[in-house]
Amino acid sequence: MRFCTYTLIDNSPDPISGVQLTPAERFQHVVRQAQWAEELGFDAYGVGERHAQRFISSSPPVVLSYIAAVTSRIRLLTTVTVLSLLDPVRVAEDYATLDQLSGGRLDIIIGKGNDPDQNALFGYELDGQWDRNREKYELLRRLLRETGVSWSGRYRPALTDATTQPRPYRADGIPLWHGSASSTESTELAARWGDPLFSANGFHPLEKYAGLIRHYRERWAAYGRDPADAVVGAGFNGLYVRKSSQDAVEGYRPVFDAFMDSPGARHNQLPFRTLEEFLEGGSVLVGSPEQVIDKFGRYQEAFGHELSGISLEVAGLPESENRESVETFVTEVMPVLRSSYPSRVWA
Repeated sequence: MRFCTYTLIDNSPDPISGVQLTPAERFQHVVRQAQWAEELGFDAYGVGERHAQRFISSSPPVVLSYIAAVTSRIRLLTTVTVLSLLDPVRVAEDYATLDQLSGGRLDIIIGKGNDPDQNALFGYELDGQWDRNREKYELLRRLLRETGVSWSGRYRPALTDATTQPRPYRADGIPLWHGSASSTESTELAARWGDPLFSANGFHPLEKYAGLIRHYRERWAAYGRDPADAVVGAGFNGLYVRKSSQDAVEGYRPVFDAFMDSPGARHNQLPFRTLEEFLEGGSVLVGSPEQVIDKFGRYQEAFGHELSGISLEVAGLPESENRESVETFVTEVMPVLRSSYPSRVWA
C-alpha cells in the first residue's frame, strides 16, 4: 500500500477555538506539513484546487512548486485539478514546469470539481461541466504526450501543429489520474483511456464508492483491457488514532460536532446524524490501531485500492493531539498496511 496526504487549504477559523490564520500563515503551515509528511514516510503530498468560498487553493502549481523546492523525495499530486474550468494549454504548461522543477515527481488527478460557485466565477453554467471535463482532458492528454498537436473542439480555439513548452520531465508525459466522487462520468473516462482512478470516498457510505469502482473495472474490461491492470486509489475522511478506542471516540466527538455544523458537511449532505453512525458507516479512521487496521481492511477488500489518501489536518483538534495521532498511525498502523496490501503505484 502507498500513502498520500493532501489539503484543500481551507482557511476557515478553527471550528472550536475560533483562531484563524492569515493567508501567509496558512500557506507556511501547508509547506511545513508537506515537509513533515516527507519525514514521516508518506509517498505523496497533494494540493487540491478551489476558486471560491473559504479556500485559498486557487493556484496548486504555485504551491506545489514551492513544496518541490523544500522537499526531495515525496511525490506531488493535484487533488484535484478542476479541468472543466481551465484551458488545457495553460494546464500543460504550468504542470510541465512543475514537473521539470521537481525532477519528475508530479502526478495530476483531474476532475470536474465539487463547487457550483466556482463555475459562475469562470463564467460557466453547471450544465455541460462533464462535457467540458471530457473534451479538455482529451486535449490535455495529447499535449502532455505529443508534439505538433492539431485539434479542434467546442470549448477553446482550435490548435494547429501546437507544442506546449516546457515538455514534461519524462518522455511519456505526466501520469494522469481521474478523481471520482459522484458520477460514472469519471469512471467511464478513466476506463476508456486506461488511466488510474482515485475515489474521494469522503462523505457517504462505502457502497456508493464501491459501486463507482466496480463500474470503472467493468468498463475497463469492456474496453478490452485486463481487469487486473486497473489501478485504484481511495481517500479516507479523517484520522484519529489513540491507544484506547474509547479515548479515540470521545476525543473525536467535539471534532465531529463541529464538522457537522460546517459548510462542507451541509454542502455534501452527509447521511449520518450521530458520531456513532459516522464511525460505523463512514470512511473516517477513528479508534485504536487495531480498529483502524480492521476498518481499513474492509475498505481495501471492497475497493482493491493500492493508494490511500489520509489528511493530516483535523479541524478542531489541538495540534499536539493531531501530531500524536498521526505518529501513532505511521508507527503502528502504516507498516502493517504496507506489508498486507501490495501496490504497483510508483513501483
